[in-house]
Amino acid sequence: MSTAGKVIKCKAAITWEIKKPFSIEEIEVAPPKAHEVRIKILATGICRSDDHVTAGLLTMPLPMILGHEAAGVVESTGEGVTSLKPGDKVIPLFVPQCGECMPCLKSNGNLCIRNDLGSPSGLMADGTSRFTCKGKMIHHFIGTSTFTEYTVVHETAVAKIDAAAPLEKVCLIGCGFSTGYGAAVKTAKVEPGSTCAVFGLGGVGLSTVMGCKAAGASRIIGIDINKDKFAKAKELGATECINPLDCKKPIQEVLSEMTGGGVDYSFEVIGRIDTMTAALACCQDNYGTCVIVGVPPASEKITFNPMMLFTGRTWKGSVFGGWKSKESVPKLVADYMEKKINLDGLITHTLPFDKINEGFELLRKGKSIRSVLTF
Repeated sequence: MSTAGKVIKCKAAITWEIKKPFSIEEIEVAPPKAHEVRIKILATGICRSDDHVTAGLLTMPLPMILGHEAAGVVESTGEGVTSLKPGDKVIPLFVPQCGECMPCLKSNGNLCIRNDLGSPSGLMADGTSRFTCKGKMIHHFIGTSTFTEYTVVHETAVAKIDAAAPLEKVCLIGCGFSTGYGAAVKTAKVEPGSTCAVFGLGGVGLSTVMGCKAAGASRIIGIDINKDKFAKAKELGATECINPLDCKKPIQEVLSEMTGGGVDYSFEVIGRIDTMTAALACCQDNYGTCVIVGVPPASEKITFNPMMLFTGRTWKGSVFGGWKSKESVPKLVADYMEKKINLDGLITHTLPFDKINEGFELLRKGKSIRSVLTF
């Protein structure tokens, strides 16, 4: 029996308020409107950005269905959708690609103006939601909302992928892998023989390490206060790892001494003001490049000596690894299928969807790199 055009009742994990566990509830998911797609989610990764919302570090309108790193199958399409059809395997995109705005038209731009990142409304383009629970409207998260059996996204925010791709692996291309890997190969454009420092060795940080290795970096220094992550970092390409808690000097001074004046490229993949400043300071003062990959905490400001930039350093940010989402995601999936990139090494836990709270506890305790929830 077809569900197209009908409201679907399904399970979703709702964030009703901050600092509370996810609540698994029955919700109603409305049919897609014009230029929208309803997707049956089959696998979704647990990303630190989701946890930033539950911790109150990233301010979002609540109640909300979080989740943004996923893969699934198109269930139905709204009026005017021509690029997708029911049954297509897809990855939702938290950075859309409309193909018409300035960042989409610029060769070096990727932050489509249709995103819901900067000042989030938690709503679809028409200013309404497709989710209700117990008669109450539930907000969407950055245009994706994947902690649910069914979600609705705009057609500019979904990429069709290889029908043979294993969804419980390639879901990482929806955020973590692409963000870190792209920060190195696309945003920083790491050069062969260069030295790199990566602050934070979670799923995105390790993807950055993999990007530095793929680009031919000769030294890749991983920095984390959790030494349990060092073995995995070295397995994926780090040449050495440092715990700042073991250092008698500030980490930027240690790195500068280790490299004879600073690294060529540094990456902050945590989302903390102090590590962002340290990452800038540790790169070579004349030609070093520092890339901010971690999501900055809400309302915090950064203070630094402008001389750090005057001497020639470059400081830049990277959203979704600089990739143009709709055109790049299918290519990254193809690279995985051809064994050019390694996603399996990032996945430490695969759990059923109803164990979502356990998955987040593993993340908070530093016991997982990426946990994937399956439906």
